[in-house]
Amino acid sequence: MTVSPDAFKAYDIRGLYPQELDAEGARRIGAALAAQLGARRLAVGHDPRLSSPELAEAFAVGAEAAGAQVTGFGMIPTEMLYFGVADRGLDGGAAVTASHNPAQYNGMKLVGEGALPLSGDAGIPELKRRVLDMDPAPAPAAPHLTADDLYPDYVEHLLAQVEAGALHPWRVVMDAANGAAGKLAPLVFDRTPIERVELYFDVDGRFPNHDPNPLLEASSRELRERVVAEKADLGIAWDGDADRCFFIDETGAFVPGDFVTALLAEALLARHPGASILYDLRASRAVPDTIRAAGGTALVNRVGHAFFKQRMRRESVLFGGEVSGHYYFQANHNADSGFIPALLILELLSRKRATMAELLAPLRATYFISGEINSRVDDVPAALSRLEQRFADGAVAHLDGVSVDYPDWHFNVRPSNTEPLLRLNLGATSAAQMAEKRDLVLSVILRDGGS
Repeated sequence: MTVSPDAFKAYDIRGLYPQELDAEGARRIGAALAAQLGARRLAVGHDPRLSSPELAEAFAVGAEAAGAQVTGFGMIPTEMLYFGVADRGLDGGAAVTASHNPAQYNGMKLVGEGALPLSGDAGIPELKRRVLDMDPAPAPAAPHLTADDLYPDYVEHLLAQVEAGALHPWRVVMDAANGAAGKLAPLVFDRTPIERVELYFDVDGRFPNHDPNPLLEASSRELRERVVAEKADLGIAWDGDADRCFFIDETGAFVPGDFVTALLAEALLARHPGASILYDLRASRAVPDTIRAAGGTALVNRVGHAFFKQRMRRESVLFGGEVSGHYYFQANHNADSGFIPALLILELLSRKRATMAELLAPLRATYFISGEINSRVDDVPAALSRLEQRFADGAVAHLDGVSVDYPDWHFNVRPSNTEPLLRLNLGATSAAQMAEKRDLVLSVILRDGGS
């Protein structure tokens, strides 16, 4: 059996295949999840990685051995697993995927009833104990999967989120990164007036053209260049399992996730006046300022999809956005989607008859952000304590790491879940001030000789 204790992360299970996760490990995870949830009906879907079908089948074998009937959704974007579990009224399920990691990795994103995720705070530690303590057991040669093709229902669900026929025929370069988006995107956008220029729509789990992580400069370079060369109106990129999307404006510039959150909030509040919108504490003030200006209620939240989905379920939140490109929708069972944001942004551009750069101009002229900067430190608690002492004259909060607010600048520093790293996100009202305060905060973080 191979499932490394280190593969159990804060939000999922992920590691090298087969060194840290193999078929026997996947079988144990299936059995453990079924027992932990008391599940009678589970589902499994998978991304295009070459190892994913084997791991999905092994998960099903384990789940069936523990008494659950398993529905197989086949190769799907992760967001379709969430939809399938919630829409079909299942007790839970697993998406076999390593998301944006390179091809040699694999893993699982696990959910319970209503597609509520297991996390490091709720569910994954118990699952880890069950998996690692489980006795070996003989398993049947193959599971008795019930196949369910979600694509027709999910395409209808996505298109119901916008007025598809009212979309302007924008010319859009789309990069599927040889991932799961390559199957879903044509089914969705063929039903709209959008003119699609395709990059790497051939589904290939080796990811032969670039890593399926659009946040890497090397992964987004070709898309940015192609948007300019094609004189396109927009660029859209998805990660490997297509539950996140990223935007390139018509000038070839990358659009930060908090600016996307602000635009999505504005678009949704036009239809749902006064609604509550959730944003993560790394975001610039562009997000709460835009929400309030549009008549909504801005709610700050700690980072992580489990925390967003739990709070959205508790408090009836319309929409939530993270700077990492995860966007959550009440109308999508409170789950994240990489396709609903793409459709909503295209609808917003159509309604305003404006380009992305034009919509972003007021934000770019007002909010100056550092982006996330990682620093390796020898003593994480000591570095956080130094920050709190040095900036005690600001408004200090501890929702996730240390956040400090001043009238014209602010920052959050939060520790990594897996490494001795601190992650800085800082915003200010001018480029010069942003650079000055960024360097100041980094100097305090690195005072113990970190890097």
